[in-house]
Amino acid sequence: MKKYTGEIALLFNTLIWGGTFALIKNALNDISPLLFLGIRFGIAALIFLPFVYPHLKKTNKKTILAGTILGLFYFTGFVTQTMGLNLTTATKSGFITGTFVIFIPVLQLFIEKRKPKWSNLLSILLILIGLIMLSSKGDNLFDFMKQLGSDFNSGDLLTLLCAILFAFQVVYVDVFTKKYDYLPMVFVQLLITGIGGFILSFFFSITSVEPIKLKFNGSLIFAILYTSIFASVLATVIQLKFQKLVTPTKAGIIFSIEPIFAAIFAYFLLSEKISNFGLVGCVVIFIGLIISEIFSNRDE
Repeated sequence: MKKYTGEIALLFNTLIWGGTFALIKNALNDISPLLFLGIRFGIAALIFLPFVYPHLKKTNKKTILAGTILGLFYFTGFVTQTMGLNLTTATKSGFITGTFVIFIPVLQLFIEKRKPKWSNLLSILLILIGLIMLSSKGDNLFDFMKQLGSDFNSGDLLTLLCAILFAFQVVYVDVFTKKYDYLPMVFVQLLITGIGGFILSFFFSITSVEPIKLKFNGSLIFAILYTSIFASVLATVIQLKFQKLVTPTKAGIIFSIEPIFAAIFAYFLLSEKISNFGLVGCVVIFIGLIISEIFSNRDE
């Protein structure tokens, strides 16, 4: 029963995260990426501080260190994702971010010495195929490969790096949440990402790499509040509390549903269309998730 509770909680997270791609893509018209990151996670850390303060008074150095390691992967993952999203489409960003499901079993094998099950590998293969189909603007695989080869840009490369960093974060969440109190680690992650966003934003500004841009309006304020409260505080608490109930590979498979939600939100908020080929890809992703669920239950 605990396993199903964990899986449902993580699936709910994918819905929350899926909504961020279109909102952030739209918000970046009015704010520079790193400043957005600093404000988003700075507010999240302040909101969460009163709830975590009693735990922080009782925590130890090892817990803080573990939270710092998670925070560094979290921060660098969001930096590369947010900067990459400024240079590519929300649908494509969701697809490339979703490829982190491929890296998780490899990292888990080296870090935790745990081999993935054959059913999980099959699920990952199907999910990858589904993600490729989902991100295609054409009506077949050839159209996508042609599109990917011609359109792959620096934003896509940054997002691919983000996928690798998030894969590290998912595996180390499994390692650390079995040893330490998850609430202080949540706070440290939020704090590092918020402070890091402000520092990088200021550094990039004074070095003329990226000038600071900020123009407050209703859509930007909504994006900041949604990503701060729901996608940062709530989603991070859910991940660190419930991911330990499932394996990192299974968590990655569940998180791979996120690009579907990202594409749906992008369709309604940004008018980014999903091709018929992409709709079939959604079905393939769901089949991969179902296979993982059925055969992992038989193996347990």
